[in-house]
Amino acid sequence: MRTKNGIVHRNRRNRVLKATKGFRGARHRLYRIAKAALLHAGHNGFVGRRQKKREMRSLWILRINAAVRPHGLSYSRFVNMLAKTGVQLNRKMLADLAYVDPAAFAAVVETAKKG
Repeated sequence: MRTKNGIVHRNRRNRVLKATKGFRGARHRLYRIAKAALLHAGHNGFVGRRQKKREMRSLWILRINAAVRPHGLSYSRFVNMLAKTGVQLNRKMLADLAYVDPAAFAAVVETAKKG
């Protein structure tokens, strides 16, 4: 009598169906469609994790630009001044500083202007 791989087969199907829990319609109910949906979801997650990094960087740049404008500077000039003065703050830290502590950010802007 041949082995039909029954338990392994069922476990594989259950693993896919469990992973697609919460998907709409047949995408969580039918194995063949769920398997394709899971592949697409995995790819979209992979792409999304990289897009998130881009979007966060652009958000930091927007926040820095908005915080620098009242000081009579543009974002590009401010970043250039920081590079010339040798201030080692990245965009994430600058954006956080501008958002949380505007007084400290103003001090950084003044340091950049003096340099």
